Amino acid sequence: MLKVKSLSKEYNSGEHILKAANNISFNVDDGEFVSLVGKSGSGKSTLLLLLGALDKPTSGSIVVDGEDLAKKSDRELVRYRCLKLGYVFQSFYLVPNLTALENAMLPMEFAGLATNERKERAQYILEQVGISGDKINRRPGKLSGGEQQRVAIARALANKPKLILADEPTGNLDSETGKKIFNLLKELSRSENTTIIVATHDNNIAAKTDRKLTIVDGQLKQDK
Repeated sequence: MLKVKSLSKEYNSGEHILKAANNISFNVDDGEFVSLVGKSGSGKSTLLLLLGALDKPTSGSIVVDGEDLAKKSDRELVRYRCLKLGYVFQSFYLVPNLTALENAMLPMEFAGLATNERKERAQYILEQVGISGDKINRRPGKLSGGEQQRVAIARALANKPKLILADEPTGNLDSETGKKIFNLLKELSRSENTTIIVATHDNNIAAKTDRKLTIVDGQLKQDK
């Protein structure tokens, strides 16, 4: 499903070149739940941004379902992010003046789905992640942190993506809520056969995934 080969990302930092991603190669199968573990500044977020086509590599390739992202135009990359990718941010990034339902519907609007289809799909996935009843009509400010993250996951699932990238999705949550969110992602990888890559600094949580990748100073150190 996902093939990463010799991927590097360099930044100019004064007189020095910072290698945020340094010659990284790995494969991930359909429906696999993979954790990306590393300390702050290790390169986890940079790698996820590259996989999500939110940044461009200095060299190397990222192939998703046989398509090389480096060969796609900016318009094609927008379509890739809209239709094949779901991104879950640590800070949720929900639209504050939209309800939970409207936030979940938003990606489908960009994809061109009819209003009734968007609403039906959004209600279904919100229920899947545990948001129902009057909560679907609440704005983010009226939801708990765990509930906001569930809405963010629902939004990521809206267009039935093949790949979900989650950057420290439990980082702003208490440990118990974090475990529930992590278990929810694992269940989704099984029920929807969705490939999920989660960046985390918590080795205890990472141990529950199908496979753990460890990144140190921009380099992949372990794959087991």
